[in-house]
This record gives sequence, structure tokens and C-alpha cells, in this order.
Amino acid sequence: MAVHVVNVRRAFGLLCREMAEVIHLEEEKFSTHSFDSWRELSELQVKTKRPEDDWIRSVQFEVRVPRVIRLLKFDRLPKQKLHLSRRNVLARDDHLCQYCGRHFPTHLLSIDHVVPRSRGGATTWENVVCACLSCNTKKGGRTPHEAHMKLIQTPQRPKRNPLLLMKLDNPKYKCWRIWLDGACWEVGAKD
Repeated sequence: MAVHVVNVRRAFGLLCREMAEVIHLEEEKFSTHSFDSWRELSELQVKTKRPEDDWIRSVQFEVRVPRVIRLLKFDRLPKQKLHLSRRNVLARDDHLCQYCGRHFPTHLLSIDHVVPRSRGGATTWENVVCACLSCNTKKGGRTPHEAHMKLIQTPQRPKRNPLLLMKLDNPKYKCWRIWLDGACWEVGAKD
């Protein structure tokens, strides 16, 4: 069962302290590796690097970044909570302006309160949407109805982590699908 997503530094720390092992999928077969055996395997593969792999270089060797590690011991599951942040709102709405329906790069998007804060609108999943700068300016401090603008979809709390969903489209993280398909990556209801 998938427990948590960690960064590379944390993963290598767990491997070096022998608190985890690498789970590697190659040609539809799983193998497990300690840090030392993973390093040896990496040394054999260094000449045939694939573009979807990441590598860490030290003074004496290069080691491939593992995509999946297995904890050898743990005492509890981490709390799965999804924070309301700009990045998560943009990911939830797929970088699509919820008023005009066009895709924009991150720097051309803003977060709009459907019911403006000046009118008592709260900063909640159900009251914020991704909006392009021109639509947000056009709407101003009014509700969409008052501004004669229509929302493409009603904002709501995501059931799954939207950033994780975006990563799953990247070929680098293809092997995560085995572990993340299903309910184990659902997020709780608390902010």
C-alpha cells in the first residue's frame, strides 16, 4: 500500500539508514534492493541512461534515483491532508480559467473568490477558482452573476491530490500507477 510521497533527499536518507529498501520494476518483475545493491545496479546502468530516469552524482559514483521505496518499519500512517494553496487550486482546475475556458501558463493565472472576500466570501475550496488575469479583472469585486460571467464548473474540494494526478501523466512516474491506483491516495476532508 502506498503510504506517502517523499522527496529524493528523504528517500536516500531512509535507504542509507537501512529504514527502507528500493522496489524496482523491470520487465514486469519486482526486485528489492538495499542502498548498496541499488548503487551497484546503478553503476551497471550508468552507460545506458534513459531520459525518464534521474541520477544523483557524488564524488565517487552516480546513483539512479529510485521511484518507489518500501519502509521496513513504520508505526503509523501519515495524515493525508490536502492544503488549500495556489498550486493545488491551479492543479485542480488544470490551469484552465473557470470563466473563459482557456488554458494559461501559471504566471498568467490568479485565484478568484467566487463570492468576493469584501462580501464575506471565505477562502475555501468551494469558493476559489482559477482565473486568467483579464477575467479576474473583469469580474472585480462582484459575483459571477453580477458580472454576467458563468463558471465552467462549480468549485469543490478535490477527492484526490491534484498535483499527484499531474505527476502520473509524466512518464517518469509511470511505475507509481501500480501503487497509487485505487483509494490509497484519497485525501481526507480536513484542510
